[in-house]
Amino acid sequence: MTPLVHLIDDDEAVLRATVRLLRSAGYECAGYATAELFLKGHDPSRPGCVVLDLGLPDMHGLIVQDIVGPVYPVIILTGTADVAGTVQAMKKGPVEFLTKPFLAEDLLEAVRVALERDAVMRLDRDRREVALKRLSLLTPREREVLAGVVAGKLNKQIAWLLGMSEKTVKVHRGRVMDKLEARSVPDLLRTLRDAGVDPGTTT
Repeated sequence: MTPLVHLIDDDEAVLRATVRLLRSAGYECAGYATAELFLKGHDPSRPGCVVLDLGLPDMHGLIVQDIVGPVYPVIILTGTADVAGTVQAMKKGPVEFLTKPFLAEDLLEAVRVALERDAVMRLDRDRREVALKRLSLLTPREREVLAGVVAGKLNKQIAWLLGMSEKTVKVHRGRVMDKLEARSVPDLLRTLRDAGVDPGTTT
């Protein structure tokens, strides 16, 4: 799916000119004069980024940044010397902070970086969803065995800790490997990492 650059700016002249600039550079772009129009009209499943003016009429840009930040990389635009707002926006980790009037090459470079970051973010989210789905298939006992395996314990040690036979541990271990589609312990650790799970808290 082709990435879409979302431009939110209530200055009609800036909005038109910036949309024209982005399209001339080969980007698909959608312009919105208010935050409400963007929030109602965008498709969060589509890759992209947001170019956001802090001084919107219906909602402060910082609030919009809070809403869209987990979904899209954000590039901040401002036409005022709002030091407090600038500091708060920077703390939220935008890709770039541009003061109007900005240079075309600065915006285009920021958009390039933002779209690269979006691709990485979406890949990470996809991996996390897959890993969490696989982990959800494990029974409580399989999770206990998994914890022992990733802690580097031998089957006989896990058996002693869990009060079961070594043969039973091997059965559970095989099921864990199958459900997590893993062929080795490093594969198990990779799945836990993708899921954002600490190996020491798998139970």
